[in-house]
Amino acid sequence: MSFTASLPTVSDSTPVRVRFCPSPTGTPHVGMVRTALFNWAYARHTGGTMIFRIEDTDAARDSEESFNQVIDAMEWLGIDWDEGIRVGGPQEPYRQSQRMDIYADILQKLIDGGYVYEDFSTPEEVKERRKAAGQDVQLGYDNYDRDLTEEQKQAFRDEGRKPVFRLRMPDEDITFDDLIRGEITFPAGSVPDFVVARSNGAPLYTLVNPVDDALMGVTHVLRGEDILSSTPRQIALYRALIELGIAEYLPRFGHMPYVMGQGNKKLSKRDPESSLFNLRDAGFVKEGLVNYLALLGWAISGDEDIFTMDEMVQAFDIKDVQPNPARFDVKKAEAINGTHVRRLSPEVFVERLVPYLRGAELVSDPLTDDERRILEAAAPLVQERMQLLGEAPKMLDFLFKPDAEITMDEDALKRMPENLGEVIDAAADALEKVSDFTVENIEQALRESLIEGLELKPRFAFGPVRTAISGHRVSPPLFESLEILGKESTLARLRAFRENHVE
Repeated sequence: MSFTASLPTVSDSTPVRVRFCPSPTGTPHVGMVRTALFNWAYARHTGGTMIFRIEDTDAARDSEESFNQVIDAMEWLGIDWDEGIRVGGPQEPYRQSQRMDIYADILQKLIDGGYVYEDFSTPEEVKERRKAAGQDVQLGYDNYDRDLTEEQKQAFRDEGRKPVFRLRMPDEDITFDDLIRGEITFPAGSVPDFVVARSNGAPLYTLVNPVDDALMGVTHVLRGEDILSSTPRQIALYRALIELGIAEYLPRFGHMPYVMGQGNKKLSKRDPESSLFNLRDAGFVKEGLVNYLALLGWAISGDEDIFTMDEMVQAFDIKDVQPNPARFDVKKAEAINGTHVRRLSPEVFVERLVPYLRGAELVSDPLTDDERRILEAAAPLVQERMQLLGEAPKMLDFLFKPDAEITMDEDALKRMPENLGEVIDAAADALEKVSDFTVENIEQALRESLIEGLELKPRFAFGPVRTAISGHRVSPPLFESLEILGKESTLARLRAFRENHVE
């Protein structure tokens, strides 16, 4: 029989309290952000509370830069929280490095209550005992030190040994109902007693994580599948915390599926495609990225992939998350992002483009009046054609560059008509005569000159003009682009192209 059934736990009527508790190591990645998103969506769907704390007890790996990046990621995506870092709450502080006195006090209570004991065994001694018993040495610790007498402990101390501190695992099965995976049982004896504090008393993740959850009243622990193996240890610790009056109940657990990358391998946080900021730099908008991340294990319906954060909140239930691994498909993510790019209002779209253009040194900070005029006129030309905002510099650079700085792409001069010089001359002559340089007049002049006059097909008529003024084989709509450039720049570029690229 499992002892878990005897523990008080949350019910459907218990107000939901979830948490997101990353370690500030490295840059935020897809798996981390998906965890935050699902916790946030569940809290908002249920009218519950989102707690955001930082697990920064690993001084060798933690960094303030990473901490600030996590904050940046959350704020950029619009994932807010009710208690925790920077907003405060009843269980301050929310950085584990500032809670050491709390952990020391609880560790002592666990020791005094007989839940935690001193382990003096060396790794070599554990291996030898396993070998002597004909057991696999990979099984690890053998619970040998559970029942040492005070005399034995003192003898080890006299040798200069310093013990680590282990929690006693129960002698019964540990069974729990995973919100995503259903009932899971860890048989008695399958999980050895585990270390909760080093010999110097420094607490480990195995202690601080459940203790913080208990003190903060977390009702639902929603996290990645990779942490599933630690759940029986946390449940065992929870029993002790409940019996000591530190915890009120055992939370519900839900373990989200792995996110797989290329080659059907688990997506590592070190993979470039998993980096949140790489995706942002490439031009993902927050609406598109949140939408796609939500699809990594969940679906709003059987036939709908596009939705807003509000629509996600309205529909989201952690019980609907699938246990099967989810694959991060960059192409699908980009397609979904493109849909959200097209949904942006013209004003928002313009403002979203500015950082990318500024990063390419195409515009000033702040924008000049002329730069803003060009951008506001050009933005509608590319919004429907763009999947990533990072495409903007390549699409629009020619509109912001001085005439003398237009250079030709490698493929731009391919597939030009044999009478290229004649085409450019005819285009320039026709546009020279246009007094009111508007889209309609530009189009009429070029069609009369190139389509009717030279009897060219549109591709051979307009392609050379497009390349001459932009340096690209593909650009935003030609006539509109010429209007934005103006007559003087258009003619200057046609003449420069004629001189430099036509034999």
